Amino acid sequence: MSYGMQIEVWGKNALFTRPELKTERVSYDVITPSAARGLIESVYWHPGLMVVVDRIHVLNDIRFANIRRNEVKDKIPAKKIEQMINGKGISAIYTNESIQQRASLVLRDVHYVIDFHFVMTKKANPTDNEGKFTDIFRRRIEKGQFYSQPYFGTREFPAHFRAWKGGNVPTIHENRDLGLMLYDMDYSNPRDIQPTFFHAHMVDGVVQVSGEKVLK
Repeated sequence: MSYGMQIEVWGKNALFTRPELKTERVSYDVITPSAARGLIESVYWHPGLMVVVDRIHVLNDIRFANIRRNEVKDKIPAKKIEQMINGKGISAIYTNESIQQRASLVLRDVHYVIDFHFVMTKKANPTDNEGKFTDIFRRRIEKGQFYSQPYFGTREFPAHFRAWKGGNVPTIHENRDLGLMLYDMDYSNPRDIQPTFFHAHMVDGVVQVSGEKVLK
């Protein structure tokens, strides 16, 4: 059984990086299902439920802007972090040596309404139930509560959110073939996590996600 909900999200900038472009950051035209799920889970996450994005309503015209962003090119290996936690040395990244500038093609003034539902998982506790999770979701969205700052693709682009007021969503009147879009990551094999994709279409400002064929 699933339980449908809606959340309204908006922000000044967004960057939903296309994985096929390695050198410079180029955003998809709209938020990806995986980014939408991550945003929702920053509001509330529980191992006993799984968030599923059904559709994305696009309220603002799709506009891009070129910016330059500072990024750190190096990473601290997980083994080094584990050693540091155990008190065996200190690891650090020195930004003066590791920082680099990259051009990014980002979205401007994004505004969406996301339709989603959740399904119960085997990790739910015996006392968990659908009504409980529905109430928690709605209460946290209405109060603007979150566990971590929701963001649009990258942490420097924070997302604002609130409960959708209901009724028809005033989407843009545009049709667009969005091509292959990142759907989510397949974690079924923790040792071989793989991206999944789907062929996304925007029809009258709405991107249908649920029910679309997922490709690996």
